Amino acid sequence: QVQLVESGGGLVQPGGSLRLSCAASGATFSIGQTGWYRQAPGKQRALVAIISRYGTVNYADSVKGRFTVSRDDAKTTVYLQMDSLKAEDTAVYYCNGDLTDSGGRSFFNVWGQGTQVTVSS
Repeated sequence: QVQLVESGGGLVQPGGSLRLSCAASGATFSIGQTGWYRQAPGKQRALVAIISRYGTVNYADSVKGRFTVSRDDAKTTVYLQMDSLKAEDTAVYYCNGDLTDSGGRSFFNVWGQGTQVTVSS
């Protein structure tokens, strides 16, 4: 199987930091374009940031200057560094990416299971 697994969520106080990871399964050879999304209770899932297969990143205005996306292709992992966290950042965070397995088969728009981020004092 090919899949993405998010990790790194938790409870943090306002102004704190967390780093989320989006790791591909062992059957995955490479990760292409990958987006980070979040969904708060009662709200639609919203784009946080997206990183191209070449490393170019676009951020939502609400997180610009506070969040940083990076990728480590050797580990087939994409990261979301979150600094200066606010209560309104509380949500389940998901990653979505295009994957290629070791046999050269492509899988588009693969979703992870999500990881909970709670910002509260």
